[in-house]
Amino acid sequence: MSVLKNQLWGDPLVSAVRQEWSTSRKSHSCSIIPSHRVVLMTSDFEKSNPYVHELKKTAAYIAQPGKGILASDESNATTGKRLATVGLENTEENRQAWRELLYSAPGLGNYISGTIMFEETLFQSSRAGEQFVDILKKQGIVPGIKVDTGLQPIDGTDGETATQGLDGLADRCKRYYEQGARFAKWRAVLKVDSDKCPSSTAILENAHGLARYAQIAQANGLVPIVEPEVTLGPGDYSIERTAYVSEKVNSHVFRLLNEYNVILEGILLKPNMILPGLDVPTPSPEEVAKYTVRTMLRSVPAAVPGIHFLSGGMSEEEATLNLQALQAYGPTPWSLTFSYGRALQSSTLKIWSGKESSWKAAQERLVALAKANSEAQLGKYAGPHPSPGGARILQALRLGGAGK
Repeated sequence: MSVLKNQLWGDPLVSAVRQEWSTSRKSHSCSIIPSHRVVLMTSDFEKSNPYVHELKKTAAYIAQPGKGILASDESNATTGKRLATVGLENTEENRQAWRELLYSAPGLGNYISGTIMFEETLFQSSRAGEQFVDILKKQGIVPGIKVDTGLQPIDGTDGETATQGLDGLADRCKRYYEQGARFAKWRAVLKVDSDKCPSSTAILENAHGLARYAQIAQANGLVPIVEPEVTLGPGDYSIERTAYVSEKVNSHVFRLLNEYNVILEGILLKPNMILPGLDVPTPSPEEVAKYTVRTMLRSVPAAVPGIHFLSGGMSEEEATLNLQALQAYGPTPWSLTFSYGRALQSSTLKIWSGKESSWKAAQERLVALAKANSEAQLGKYAGPHPSPGGARILQALRLGGAGK
């Protein structure tokens, strides 16, 4: 690990960015302001928000070292497709049992600090009658909720999409907060190719949606996860192309967050790692980390507590190894951690397959996967992986209300 760290620290792609950030931090420190007159500029939105301290505390808790987020917010339709792969029908009973298996796994809270839920799941209870939000809280896991209502095509573009769900969002956030949710998630998807996508129309539309959502969520007590996903898809576009697009997207998103006075210490970012198109050979974890950290340093303010990367079609082992490689660039101004869905659930679901006799084994696999990623976040993962190998999964754009 020390050899890898030395190699990465010396990489010219990031050394200049790190030096510029360090210099900027020093030049803007409070030491240049007279000790008797420290001035902190705060927006009216932040000054009037009754949840401001809770938002910052919750965001910092979720982003704490060695922990990440379990993304279990798949819509009913998408969950049904997952259940079908192991021969289960898409019924509320099966969806409830699957989520109960995840949330009640003994020891999960040692490695997971937050769980994103779908609306149906937020209000469900275990077979014994205990609400899922209470099961999670007992493990020290903060309940969260997906609040967008899916993707819709943007007319006049090459299959690009915008995220829906702003209508009625404030009222929904109030109801989710009352139920026990303390953070939210809104997923924007940006299609990337070798030259045309994403268009400026798609970038601006999705940046606006993310910013307005984040403001509404914070106004109603929910820490917003801001997810501008430059989605992994087919094509021969390079890792450099993804890095360029992701940097541009992030920069627009944070400009709009600033326009809406969103409190950066009270948000979490959920971006993609920097990967080339699926027709390009899979890059090494070191190369993924090099471009990913450079992109984040160039485009994400230091005030953000945590960057929770999505697994985005990577195999379970690949997601862990890439997460480990990111840590060689530390210290960074934010926690570099995970918000994984398939990378925590895929083999867990296969082991369970709806069989009561496999319940314990499936939970053990989930916790083992969470532990591996916890160790990777700390830079201490040494293997072997609970689910070695595995192929990538194409992340098709899901339109309408299908959700994640």
